[in-house]
Amino acid sequence: MSATTSPTLGAAVDEYLAHVRDERGYSPNTVAAYRADLTELTTFLERGEHADDGADVRRPARLAQLELSALRDWLWAATEQGLARATIARRAASVRGFCAWATRRGLLPADPAARLRAPRAQRPLPRVLTHDAVAALLDRLESRAALGEPIAARDAAIIELLYASGLRVSELVGLDVGSIDRGRRTVRVIGKGSRERVVPYGAPAARALDRYLDRARPAMLAAARDAAEQAAGRAGDLTAERAAAPTRPMATSAAFLGARGARLGVRSVYQLVAGLLAEIPGTGPSGPHALRHTAATHLLDGGADLRAVQEFLGHASLGTTQIYTHVSAERLKQTYRTAHPRA
Repeated sequence: MSATTSPTLGAAVDEYLAHVRDERGYSPNTVAAYRADLTELTTFLERGEHADDGADVRRPARLAQLELSALRDWLWAATEQGLARATIARRAASVRGFCAWATRRGLLPADPAARLRAPRAQRPLPRVLTHDAVAALLDRLESRAALGEPIAARDAAIIELLYASGLRVSELVGLDVGSIDRGRRTVRVIGKGSRERVVPYGAPAARALDRYLDRARPAMLAAARDAAEQAAGRAGDLTAERAAAPTRPMATSAAFLGARGARLGVRSVYQLVAGLLAEIPGTGPSGPHALRHTAATHLLDGGADLRAVQEFLGHASLGTTQIYTHVSAERLKQTYRTAHPRA
């Protein structure tokens, strides 16, 4: 089969993405990452198909163009662009998965990516806050929440729960009120790969959640409804139903709400955490994952079993959890160097 008669790469990519989404149950974020990588590959191959006379003609990329040399050129071009090794490694993983699927489907006679290698992604140690830094942060949030402002109570509950349970930010914003068992102090979350797990949280997080769910959340819903009714009154010829509709549907089942009564988004939580951690000395990423890293490391520092931490975090592989043992060891060495008289 020639390059001009083989199926288009774009059509095969669409079919593959539907497969991993519907049959394999991959998360929307994973599917989006695959789409971005494979679209970049498609564009790269199409650029190589420009007419010899220099005309600005881009022919659709074909599956027959997926040869090992072309895939290596694609990764090399990414290296020349200065992309991070982690990004290049992810691109290689995306195309290996796609090519393996296409070979199983009979769309390719052989797997061109079977021998494709990419640089091993460097894995820097995650940022971990000290016990004192976490305590000071939570005390500051508690003081703000005690003044009775609903948003402050919500923010305190979010940070307490992120640290207490080690949730991913997507898991946190996906929580419904019914997912929180306040009697048992547990939350039921759907993690990566649609895996469900039940995670405990402690007494301070329970107090912050109770205050938010009992008082602040109802106040936020009431304020959102009042704002919608006022908008309806100003709408003139618009029907009250249309005018009362917020930008996003009011998610009354969502545990954590935005100012308009809809489910709080991932970006809002990132901005909240980044703003709080910017005030704390230290280097490394300042998003919600820093609190997840901190929770896992503090558990191991306190003597928790690695397998228990794996289950707590929802990691499919123990190897993913083991990075926190390196963090704990590095913290121990730093403490030794600063505290031991003969270090």
